[in-house]
Amino acid sequence: MSLDADQIIDRRRLRRKLTTWRILAFLAAALAVVGGALLAAGPEGITGRSRPHIARLSLSGFISENRDQLELIEKIGNSPAVQGVIVSINSGGGATTGGEALYDAIRKLSAKKPTVASIRTIGASAAYMSAIATDHVVAYRSSITGSIGVLFQSPEVSAAMEKLGIKLTEVKSSPLKAAPSPFAPPTPEALAVIDSLIRDTYNWFVDIVAERRKLDRPRALALADGRVFSGHQALEAGLIDEIGGEEVAIAWLAKEKGVDAKLRVIDWKPEESSLPFSFSNAAIVWLAREIGVSPDFLRASGIADLIPARLQLDGLLSVWHAPSGLNDAEGAPR
Repeated sequence: MSLDADQIIDRRRLRRKLTTWRILAFLAAALAVVGGALLAAGPEGITGRSRPHIARLSLSGFISENRDQLELIEKIGNSPAVQGVIVSINSGGGATTGGEALYDAIRKLSAKKPTVASIRTIGASAAYMSAIATDHVVAYRSSITGSIGVLFQSPEVSAAMEKLGIKLTEVKSSPLKAAPSPFAPPTPEALAVIDSLIRDTYNWFVDIVAERRKLDRPRALALADGRVFSGHQALEAGLIDEIGGEEVAIAWLAKEKGVDAKLRVIDWKPEESSLPFSFSNAAIVWLAREIGVSPDFLRASGIADLIPARLQLDGLLSVWHAPSGLNDAEGAPR
């Protein structure tokens, strides 16, 4: 039985189609196997975290109580692949409670893994609080650190209200409720309450500096007058252990804790989440609406950075900042 030309062409086309589908089926199966392996490995397998490495935990910007960051620190401590941890710091501080939460979390981490803090441009106040929670503190000679102290700020706009003819009606259960208020000059009693609050937290800050840096309390108290130190000054004062950058931190892990210096350093970052509500975010949204641009544009352009980060919360601050130079520092109460 002979086949005509049309039948031969049809059979060749069919073979090509079958071959194409077989190739596609093979690729789909291969992708399924690879995808299943990646899913089984989880984020650690994809990022290389499943292999022995040194974890880098970065603390930057304004410090606040960040639940995602605290959970990340716990994950680092529970990872068998992490051989050591570098806490890379570039922050002028922030909320005192944020610094306290980081201090406690890093102390727990240090009980499981060798830790070393590497202060970059700045690691002051609440950020310094976080640094001393590690086993060893390294800073550049010109890094800014210290600023051991606590701050409370409350605006008072009663004079402006009077000029604008604005009056406030207030009924409260007792004289110290919601005191101090931005709508009236603070009373001596209200200031005394805030002063007591600040001194209680300040004394705790001094105590952990004395404990972690192995200083007697009078010496720690003398250093805790709110001043900032260069890395070189901090070394001489006993507030840090060594001058240098991350390579010095890795060398210390190798020499003192037996960590392989050739291990890869991998960044551990919390998963991105939506921005929490804060006065600064609300101000960004309002300003964007008023000038007819998107909030993301303001953040990308840097205009949003002009809004002080401390507008994000009310409460005690452990922060150092220099809006017009290095001689503007907040410190301990006198």
